[in-house]
Amino acid sequence: MRTSEGRRNWAGNLGHRASRVVRPRSVAELQNLLADPGWVGGDRFRALGSRHSFNDLADTAGTHIETDGLPVEVDAGSAPGAVRISGGLRYGALAEALHARGLALANLASLPHISVAGAIATGTHGSGDRLGSLASAVRAIAIVGGDGEVRSLRRGDADFEGVVVNLGALGVVVALELDVEPAYAVAQHVFDGPRWDAVLDGFDRVTSLATSVSVFTTWQRTDRADLLWLKQRADASGPGADGEASAFIAGTLGATAAAAPRHPVPGGDARATTEQLGAPGPWHERLPHFRLAFTPSAGEELQSEYLVPRRDAVAAIEAVRSLADRVAPLLHVCEIRTVAADRLWLSSSYGVDAVGIHFTWRREQAAVEALLPRIEAALPATARPHWGKLFALPGEEVASRYPRWRDFAVLRERFDPERRFVNSYLERLGL
Repeated sequence: MRTSEGRRNWAGNLGHRASRVVRPRSVAELQNLLADPGWVGGDRFRALGSRHSFNDLADTAGTHIETDGLPVEVDAGSAPGAVRISGGLRYGALAEALHARGLALANLASLPHISVAGAIATGTHGSGDRLGSLASAVRAIAIVGGDGEVRSLRRGDADFEGVVVNLGALGVVVALELDVEPAYAVAQHVFDGPRWDAVLDGFDRVTSLATSVSVFTTWQRTDRADLLWLKQRADASGPGADGEASAFIAGTLGATAAAAPRHPVPGGDARATTEQLGAPGPWHERLPHFRLAFTPSAGEELQSEYLVPRRDAVAAIEAVRSLADRVAPLLHVCEIRTVAADRLWLSSSYGVDAVGIHFTWRREQAAVEALLPRIEAALPATARPHWGKLFALPGEEVASRYPRWRDFAVLRERFDPERRFVNSYLERLGL
């Protein structure tokens, strides 16, 4: 056991308040800790993974449970087309282990440094019209509750769709089973300066140009975005960056092929990014934007993201464009991506194909927090903020945007009746 004095989140904008930190070395040790009636009566717990949260979602004044000390498990023989893993594993380590076995995940986030359980608990996603959030790959999940008991659920079980994206409110995730497939190759093509009007007029065409599509902009200009980033599977049908698609990109969008590798953040070192210029390579070395060995994104930064139903995407992007003069001075870069619908109760793409508008901010928290209400007022009322990033919407307003919110509240009460995993963040949401 040790105190958490001086411990901060990944971005450095939040100091963790936990009075003590534990790092169990086995699931049994974790169970004993949570079941021990003599463990500081009334204490509260929160699991802590890679600390890649920009708000107090993972914070507590009680005990932080670091999950990276639990035994590493990667069992690709658990079931056909599945891999069973330990919850504290990070995506970079998982991807390398899977690729060594000739296997792959369908999607990855933009950086491989994050923990699998944490990313899934917050509905984190990559990009692709036909690709769901990372949580949509979950087949089964095992959680140690506040009573020390392990609860396991599988896809098709009554509560499964409520348990996967769980905000850490149900307990500590110790194991996951994920969908896998044979390994595949991906090639990345990057284009400079697509015209915004053409992107918005042909938005569906643009996001279908490749397996995964991102549009990056600094909003320094409102007539052109900075980059159009395409990731195309070698085994996938679709236009990629050849033929008719190339003509559309050059002619309609007015974009030009990048002559050298690009970093999403202007001025960033392109050596930190995964290989571009159309060179095919392993899935796990192309789907993320950033290499595992480098600091991802801008490093010292803040982040916000709002996901809107696809039908509202153009209106949402136009709303942000109208605020460009306010957004640009605080911004490193803004990324626009797509996510396929799923049925996970607290997923930002629950029930709808969604489009994410992601902001990587300069670390000027007071100014960013002052601007967020203006952005949220301009966005459609269907916008759902990413659970782990900065937002200003009141908790009851956020909850109202999830049709199964009350069902999740009942589930939380059943899993954690003593409220051992509730923190200030969850209380603001009414849990």
